[in-house]
Amino acid sequence: MELFTTIARFFQDGGIFMWFIALVFALGMAIAIERYVYLTAQALRNRSLWTDIVPHLQSGNFKQAVKLTSDSQSFIGMILSYGLARIQSARRRDDVEKAMEESLMEVVPKLEKRTPYLASFANIATLLGLLGTIIGLIQAFQAVGAANPAEKADMLSASISIAMNTTAFGLIVAIPLLLLHSVIQSKTTEIIDSLEMASVKFLNALTERQGQVTGQATGQPATQA
Repeated sequence: MELFTTIARFFQDGGIFMWFIALVFALGMAIAIERYVYLTAQALRNRSLWTDIVPHLQSGNFKQAVKLTSDSQSFIGMILSYGLARIQSARRRDDVEKAMEESLMEVVPKLEKRTPYLASFANIATLLGLLGTIIGLIQAFQAVGAANPAEKADMLSASISIAMNTTAFGLIVAIPLLLLHSVIQSKTTEIIDSLEMASVKFLNALTERQGQVTGQATGQPATQA
């Protein structure tokens, strides 16, 4: 109970800028939670689809692979759908690869959406804290200007202590937001890397399958990758 009272007094003494910093913190936390849940769900969907589709790619059953990717809501399904659709019109690896790269360019902005706001909010919280402190100091010096000389020192020290609350609160908000930004950014990069790796494995499986078909058609043994 005493801790709650101390926090409430600290917040109240900081003035109106404490509310702006608290709003920034609330927005940042909402974005961080939404992004973390979204990215975690996407990672699980990607992993699940990839596990299901690998046997069909290895056996060359592209029709079943197309069915799985078309029914999936995952990003890896979207990328592989582009590649599988391109196989119908062009069997060259470069053409399929370009189609998948195009799809990846559409996916990356969705993964990175709103994440930069976390770093921006951290900077805004710090600046709001400094601005609140500066305004508090200005008001403090104006207040002690007409005070009794014997009381000026005590009044000034008390006013400065209160004014520093906004800087402290701004840093308290900024540090977690920066850490969350690093976590979300790392998770996003991990998903993008996994998508790129899956694309390469898909292209390798396609190339190997084409080599087997060519070898069977010419009567030559299939070349192993």
